[in-house]
Amino acid sequence: MKKLVLASAVSALATGGAFAQEINIGILLGFTGPIESITPFMADGAELAMSEVSASGTFLGGTTVNGVRADSACIDSAVAQASAERLVTSDNVVAIMGADCSGVTRAVLENVAMANGIPMISPSATSPGFSDFDSGGLFYRTAPSDARQGQVLSDILVRRGIMTVATTHTNNDYGLGLATAFNASFEAAGGTVTATVPHEEAKGDYSAEVGALASAGGDALMVLGYVDGGGSMMRTAYDLGAFDQFFAGDGVFADELLENVGEAAEGMVGTIPWATGDAADTFIEVYTAAGINGASSFVAESYDAAALLMLAAQAAGEATPAGIAANILNVANAPGEEIFAGDLARGMEILAAGGEVDYQGATNVELIGFGEAAGSYREYVVEDGDFVTVQFH
Repeated sequence: MKKLVLASAVSALATGGAFAQEINIGILLGFTGPIESITPFMADGAELAMSEVSASGTFLGGTTVNGVRADSACIDSAVAQASAERLVTSDNVVAIMGADCSGVTRAVLENVAMANGIPMISPSATSPGFSDFDSGGLFYRTAPSDARQGQVLSDILVRRGIMTVATTHTNNDYGLGLATAFNASFEAAGGTVTATVPHEEAKGDYSAEVGALASAGGDALMVLGYVDGGGSMMRTAYDLGAFDQFFAGDGVFADELLENVGEAAEGMVGTIPWATGDAADTFIEVYTAAGINGASSFVAESYDAAALLMLAAQAAGEATPAGIAANILNVANAPGEEIFAGDLARGMEILAAGGEVDYQGATNVELIGFGEAAGSYREYVVEDGDFVTVQFH
């Protein structure tokens, strides 16, 4: 397949050139590292949106979209930045769907995207630090901030009568941000955090960290990390008899956790960004027809991130980084015709005719300025080795 069209070809499209072209959009996710079990499904979600747009024939005069996968490694900023540089300089991407984990997303944003004027929409970088970070209008996300998730988790514990808890978090921006938000909300509600102990990923032995948490005590252990380290902390705490009640943030939600942790996960309660209503119901139909695992973590958010980038290009009339960045908010929010997953062709037609769209997508998209998104959370409990919905927040 050809690489990104030359600038002159993009200009020809923008002015009504008749020949079809292809553009590249980066898919920067942790295909290695602590969330590698879920990122292929996230990439599938983004590529589903790209395939839908390419097949429509209505995008910028018949332009097709090629997703270029690159590895963020989730927790290795050097790897993420090198991958992003290759996307920009070698693959000539016009935008990036990603990154995923908050720390590497911030590194790529500051050191690659902002330096090259490349817009990014992350489906899963949930650190509260992005809410007020000035990216010059280049960064957006389709998942809500952990400031809200911390409050939701606190409310769940209080509702269940848990008033003392020990907290462990993965030792990076995501873990620290979510732990800070949860601890503050829980203590404001009258709860007591007995200890906050960070843990590293891919470590062979977590007994020292669990020992420190067990010494502090608590009615439960709050695990704010990824499938690898968070799951290992949970299993070690259970095996040592330190804790038998666990609560968790979105980073551990994966079938792999249930496989790796086994009976220790039974009764675990957690949260994950999750849509309800028409948007969610429609996306189920779309991903089922496509044969992908759309029920995995952040797949819907990945579909929406990719869709927004392409709708913004159509609104701009050109597939350029500047044009995309300038139009993301315009296509994401009212006013305009509501567009859901599976209906991207109609959205492209409306924009081509000079109309406006209000993209709802798979997750009821609503962007609150730069770097923030509205959203709801699914509260679940593990019962008989499966994630069972309790309610939505």
